[in-house]
Amino acid sequence: MSRRTLPILKHLLSARSKTTTRSVTYMPRPGDGTPRSVTLIPGDGVGPLVTGAVEQVMEAMHAPVYFEKYDIHGDMKSVPPEVIESIRKNKVCLKGGLKTPVGGGVSSLNMLLRKELDLYASLVHCFNLKGLPTRHENVDIVVIRENTEGEYSGLEHEVVPGVVESLKVITKFCSERIAKYAFEYAYLNNRKKVTAVHKANIMKLADGLFLESCREVASKYPSIQYNEMIVDNCSMQLVSKPEQFDVMVTPNLYGNLVANTAAGIAGGTGVMPGGNVGADHAIFEQGASAGNVGNESLLEQKKANPVALLLSSAMMLRHLQFPSFADRLETAVKRVISEGKYRTKDLGGDSTTQQVVDAVLANLD
Repeated sequence: MSRRTLPILKHLLSARSKTTTRSVTYMPRPGDGTPRSVTLIPGDGVGPLVTGAVEQVMEAMHAPVYFEKYDIHGDMKSVPPEVIESIRKNKVCLKGGLKTPVGGGVSSLNMLLRKELDLYASLVHCFNLKGLPTRHENVDIVVIRENTEGEYSGLEHEVVPGVVESLKVITKFCSERIAKYAFEYAYLNNRKKVTAVHKANIMKLADGLFLESCREVASKYPSIQYNEMIVDNCSMQLVSKPEQFDVMVTPNLYGNLVANTAAGIAGGTGVMPGGNVGADHAIFEQGASAGNVGNESLLEQKKANPVALLLSSAMMLRHLQFPSFADRLETAVKRVISEGKYRTKDLGGDSTTQQVVDAVLANLD
């Protein structure tokens, strides 16, 4: 071999060693540790109380995140442009509950955020927490819900006085997209089964298209079991044998109902984390319905449960590639629940939000 060819050979070998291939086991890329800016929306009612709890814990852990806080409320007509700009820049947001007025002409700011940022997937993780007694054991369900269309399209009008028409929009693009997200989530998280929830026996075209899309995607993941369940039967199965479910993928409205039912079975909405994600942005918030947002007595007594948002912020830390901080936070919260000394009223205790936060801080490794 001539001297002239040696440098070329070394260059080729070096380039080959730098080439990465995807292995069978998913290996997430570690973050570089650079502090990240996160948009913070405290929201309405108890929102500032529970987001304040997260801020305290993040500061105590010296987590590499800092917050850009914006004061918006559910009765506003639109999301201020500077808030949207902040989320687009930071790509991640942590949000307390925003109270949506019932009826009237005010749109839901939650829906406006999801549509503006194309946060097409809602994920709620419903699972048993050690030390928290529930009717069912071995519950570990991830509900993945299409977030941008269906009954939540907001296409309503009055045809004639006394007759209102509301359009349910289902598209192949959005159905395939949410199905791919559900199966990819199952694959990367070592989940065994995906259940598609539908009402295609009645809504044959709309829910039929959703099912058709799920089936096409399922065929590309032969290692993951796939089944389908009509939404009314699914509701009954959830409350009788919830341990049969693993990952559930649903259209918009069904997912809202299924996630709240699963949360109630596993311990209540006050302890279930969740988030809304898209290709470029993510908003983390309490997983199931924030029904306590407008609870004035909780606010006055400062006894709102911060656990759901603390666990959602752990999900956020993993999303930001800070897994060690996420593990510390999650472990501390689970210890507090397991010990049972500090619990808010919804979990059978009488502790204040601050007492729960102090217990979490004391359990941080």
